[in-house]
Formats: sequence, C-alpha cells, structure tokens
Amino acid sequence: MGIRVVQVDAFTDKPFAGNPAAVCVLSERRDDRWLQDVAREMNLSETAFLWRREDGFDLRWFTPAAEVDLCGHATVASAHVLWEDGHLPKGVQARFHTRSGLLTADCAGEWIELDFPAKAEEPAETPAGLQEALGVVPKYLGRNQFDYLAEVESEAVLRGLKPNFAQLGTLPVRGVIVTSRSDSPRFDFVSRFFAPAVGINEDPVTGSAHTCLGPFWSNRLKKKEMLAYQASARGGVIRVRVDGDRVHLGGQAVTVLRGELAIS
Repeated sequence: MGIRVVQVDAFTDKPFAGNPAAVCVLSERRDDRWLQDVAREMNLSETAFLWRREDGFDLRWFTPAAEVDLCGHATVASAHVLWEDGHLPKGVQARFHTRSGLLTADCAGEWIELDFPAKAEEPAETPAGLQEALGVVPKYLGRNQFDYLAEVESEAVLRGLKPNFAQLGTLPVRGVIVTSRSDSPRFDFVSRFFAPAVGINEDPVTGSAHTCLGPFWSNRLKKKEMLAYQASARGGVIRVRVDGDRVHLGGQAVTVLRGELAIS
C-alpha cells in the first residue's frame, strides 16, 4: 500500500496561487534520508511530514535541498489536510511539535490561524555582496536568526527586483526578506523572499518570514493587526497579528491534488 500525498495551495483562496506544499501524514516516523528523498521528488518549496503522537503531531518540513526549522505555508497546508481528510475533527485545534517548539493551528471561519514565535530582527551591517546581488541599496537592513531583512523605498522597487540568485546563495543565512509599504490601501505592507541557499530562488509566500515582518511593521505602523501581500508571481495574502513574543498568521488553503507514493 502506498503513502498518500496531498498538494495544497496555502495563503490563497483559489487554486494555482499562493504557495504549494505537499503534505504526507505518515503512520510512523521515517528516517531523514527518506524524508529528504521524497521532498526532492515532490520538488516543491516545502514538503511537510506528520505522524501522530499522544498530544498532537510531530511535524517536519523539507525543501528539495534541506530541512528547515520553521515554515508557515506548509503548516497551514498540514492543518488543512488534517481537518479535510478527517485526521482531526474540524474545529479541533491542531498541535504540532517541531524544531521551533509547539505550534498550533485553529479554524477561524474560512481562515487558518497559526500561533508562531516572533523572530524579530535587529539592525545589521550590510554583508559584502548583498547590495550587488539585490541590485538595490536598502534603506534599512536587519537580521534575525534565519534571514536578512531589507526594506526598500517603494513597492515599485520591490516588484522590479531581479536578484543575482547565485550571489545571494553565498550569504550565511537561510534567505533574504525584502519589504516595503504597500501602494494599495488594502494592504499594510508587501514583501518578497529569496532563499537560494536552501534551494528556493524565490518562495511564493513565506509564513515564517512574517514572524519577522510582523514585529518590524508593527513597530513602524503602530498597529498590532495587519494585512500583508507577498508579491511573487503567484502572490499570497497573510493576516498578521502581533501579540508580545508571538505572531499569529492567518491564511486560507485549497487542495489541488491527491496522490499516492507507489514506493514507500
């Protein structure tokens, strides 16, 4: 018998937008090599693997190239699959044990709300090659435990970026978040996320980046609740609520594909 795989578009309410993730709910723990091989085969920015434990689920996330410590869109996708496929009753909180501690997901109408740790940045010196790789001089540069965060002058500048991914991939971080105020009154801020070091040139929508973006823009806008747009080719919408050292991320999700691994 094969292993079921579900592909979900997260941080969107329509198919073929947002960020796709594969979700595998396993009957037992599998070794790291097998998990990485499956993620490489799926060839999506993230594949999530879950297996049940007494007080929830263990959850791990893999890109095609590496395991990561925190991922928002594949957690939204995981909660969506647990409820949609009957692993959990709809409305019951999903509890995930991860490399970033206990994370939870709750139903909020048509939205899924994640409770993640805040990953605030601090001002940083510009590393050699960053400006050249982005093709722009940031008006502000910060860094948290995962990424650099670069604020640019406008949404037009952000949307026009054509980074040198090979050069970006040499920086000693997971990725580079680029952000600006939004031109649209609907959104508070916009962003893009580049992570060639872990095999993703541009991530379509990055929940974990918003654990940094949330505190960053909350301090500047003097708001606790914001609506964000990640301006990739696919695009995605994220509700962001900052609550002390936690950031609540809201997203929608759509199942687009169901399949089975023929080789387990």
